[in-house]
Amino acid sequence: MPTIRQNISYAFDRLSGQYRKSVLHLIRAAVILLAVALFLEIFIFNINYFRSLGYETIDLNDEIHLRKDDGQFQITAVNHAIEFSNLNVPVHNLHIDFDSAQPAQNLELKISFTDEAHQTYFDSTEYTVGVPTVWVSTMSSASEYISLNTTGDVGSLRIELVGDDISYPIKLTSISLNAHYPFSFSMLRFGVVLGVLVLIYMFRPNSAIYRINIVEQQKRSKAGIITAVAVEICLVSTYLFFGSNLVGVATPQYNYGSWDGSSIVNVFEVGGENAQQYAELAKSLAKGQLYLDEEPPQWLQAMDDPYDKGARDEAQKETGEPYLFDVAYYQGHYYVYFGIVPVIMFYLPFYLVTGANFPTAIGVLVMGIAFILGCSALLDRFARYHFKQVSLGLYLLLQVPLIACSGILYLFKFPTFYSLPIMSALGFSVWGLYCWMRGRSSAKPIPWFLLGSLCMALVAGCRPQLMALSLLAFPLFWRSYVTDRHLFTKQGVREFISLVVPYVVVAIGLMAYNYARFGSVSDFGANYNLTMNDMTLRGMNIGRLAPAIFSFFLQPPTASGVFPFIQAAPFETTYMGQTVREVTFGGIFACLPILWVLLFTGHVLKQRSHQRSTRTIFGVIVVLLVSGVLIALLDAELAGILQRYYADFSFMFLAAAVLLYFIINENLQPQTLAQRVFYEGLIVVVSLSVLYSVLLCFIPETGWYSDIYPWAYQDIIELVEFWT
Repeated sequence: MPTIRQNISYAFDRLSGQYRKSVLHLIRAAVILLAVALFLEIFIFNINYFRSLGYETIDLNDEIHLRKDDGQFQITAVNHAIEFSNLNVPVHNLHIDFDSAQPAQNLELKISFTDEAHQTYFDSTEYTVGVPTVWVSTMSSASEYISLNTTGDVGSLRIELVGDDISYPIKLTSISLNAHYPFSFSMLRFGVVLGVLVLIYMFRPNSAIYRINIVEQQKRSKAGIITAVAVEICLVSTYLFFGSNLVGVATPQYNYGSWDGSSIVNVFEVGGENAQQYAELAKSLAKGQLYLDEEPPQWLQAMDDPYDKGARDEAQKETGEPYLFDVAYYQGHYYVYFGIVPVIMFYLPFYLVTGANFPTAIGVLVMGIAFILGCSALLDRFARYHFKQVSLGLYLLLQVPLIACSGILYLFKFPTFYSLPIMSALGFSVWGLYCWMRGRSSAKPIPWFLLGSLCMALVAGCRPQLMALSLLAFPLFWRSYVTDRHLFTKQGVREFISLVVPYVVVAIGLMAYNYARFGSVSDFGANYNLTMNDMTLRGMNIGRLAPAIFSFFLQPPTASGVFPFIQAAPFETTYMGQTVREVTFGGIFACLPILWVLLFTGHVLKQRSHQRSTRTIFGVIVVLLVSGVLIALLDAELAGILQRYYADFSFMFLAAAVLLYFIINENLQPQTLAQRVFYEGLIVVVSLSVLYSVLLCFIPETGWYSDIYPWAYQDIIELVEFWT
């Protein structure tokens, strides 16, 4: 009888013989990708190091006429400019070494110089652009090396600190010209580049993943999908925790300044008083009341129209008593008009167990992960049961933008109580649709239908707009229950009841909650919101739709040559009234090329009619498109034009586009030129769409990491703009 060792040896020899060629191919590819990433990091991203090796460094410390204290030059509000004359040498770069032990801050420097092409300091004119200001972080050594593009010998050089938000005095160690750039191997940049190279290799048109059919090779395809989902979850989790100022969790190594000094992990409040609405509601619910504990000021209760922001602000100035912003105010009490389901899921249990406020960002992360898992499972369900030729490569090529471009990355960027209801609704929606899909093909559909309808119904307690996705029940169940008359059987009646009952139960609970607060079963309280405009009189106005349609759908992105290369989009309107708007960055049809396939929806659906006699996919696509338009217009009418609202409807259009790509793929013969062209074009539009969505995550914005820790954000800029 063979021993265990012999059995293991036999199995290893068999596997190595069977897969030896594939393993060797992967090893060679891995070595090449690793070598390319190393070459780029060492020789390209450190080009300034090699370029500066032959420079002759000039120390200018003796020419600095500033007061010194403990060996450090002191830059003050009175004396914040340094000028050097009669240099008469070529200047390639400038090294300004600030003392890293001083409080961290970002400094904006204006550098001027004269050279053989300019006898005087020059600045921007009508037809030219002068030397731009540059940001230097006292904590980022890379930012202290500044490349200068001069002509011939430099005569004079002036360095001036500009801007108002500077904390003086600033300690300066030294200034030198033509300094040697230090060699810097960034593991972060190396890892990102290696990851991008791996993606390029994986999704190249000749990749083996396009030959793995997810229907015929289930084990291999599921392994690939699970691996991809795990990587995506790790990436989005890392990104969310990167914005540490909005997370609300502290440990000895993370958010140390808010750590309590004894716990393994503790929570703390972030975002100010206004951001604690859900936590305060949990405290009120624990006491059996539906309004917040904080009592509105008397001046607010005495106002004839407390919803007029201008009048509120004037009254607040006169009395000096603040009020809560962006909460519902009704008959002398503050209420939370955001959906109550996240409070019941997260805040109330957490408060009852710990007595502390639940960290909102963790709720956003949990529901974001739920969305990623549910979205992947739902897409897998459609691909396996409604199409025959979907490969692992095509699945992943469409799953990535379906998640990355859906708007959830922006919710991860700002994981606040504004984002949580949207993320929760998206998470419930995809799982509800998945359970419905499972029930349609299950021998015991009722449990799946109950769970699916419960998820879909709970959306009303998170983000009511997304209830539009419940309309997908019509194309999913129409043929079985109406056309085939299954509804008129005993089993059909039981299944129909299982689909409806969760909606009824949740509706009764929400209506009772609304009635107890506002005396109306349909009033969620949004009209009583103390916000930028009087919601009680906002109403519906068709004039608001045109700027919303342009901003949400059609506006091209505004780009620049400086990281992260995307800027806020300009906004102009002819609507002669108040428009509620926050900064946005372009419309989805202009910024996400993957959606351009929607222009050919009619033609592609005709192809589908030749493939299948059923109209399920046809109906699903139509409902998704109608729902997306409806939600976007409702958002514009009822609330305004805000970047986070893109997550309300982007998923619908992306899901419809994904199904259209599946249909096109079904009509292509495998291993043909047409299929290769299709894959190559798809790779391009997916890459551009995902790139835009990723860059959106790093645009500097008020309240984000770049605003709270600008000196640390400067390090990210230096990693990308390695040539400066």
